[in-house]
Amino acid sequence: MLNSLASGRRLALRIVMCQVGVAALVGLVFLVQGRREALAAAAGALVVALGNALLGARAFAGMHGAGMALGRLLMGMVLKWIVVIGGMGMILVQMRLPPLAAITGLAAAYAVHLLAFRFKG
Repeated sequence: MLNSLASGRRLALRIVMCQVGVAALVGLVFLVQGRREALAAAAGALVVALGNALLGARAFAGMHGAGMALGRLLMGMVLKWIVVIGGMGMILVQMRLPPLAAITGLAAAYAVHLLAFRFKG
């Protein structure tokens, strides 16, 4: 085993915390355009952070066999996408917030993955 569960949990927590920080930053940037745009951008990024938190909690729940670990990972991914797609649907359809700001927040939160895995530090 090359990686421990604790290392995976720390990485998942760090990514989620960075995504929450990006949500606040994107919300502040979009505050120049208005409150609704800032809310949409922050909500778009927070939906991704929530989905990744759910994935991390599900995937790193405990030490089991390889089949159980794969099943937990796949279930976490399914739950993550349900949260992300459902959350974006609520933001765009139910709350009727500006789509460009919401998608920008979503993209900014996913950009954290590229940076987190690039600079594992």
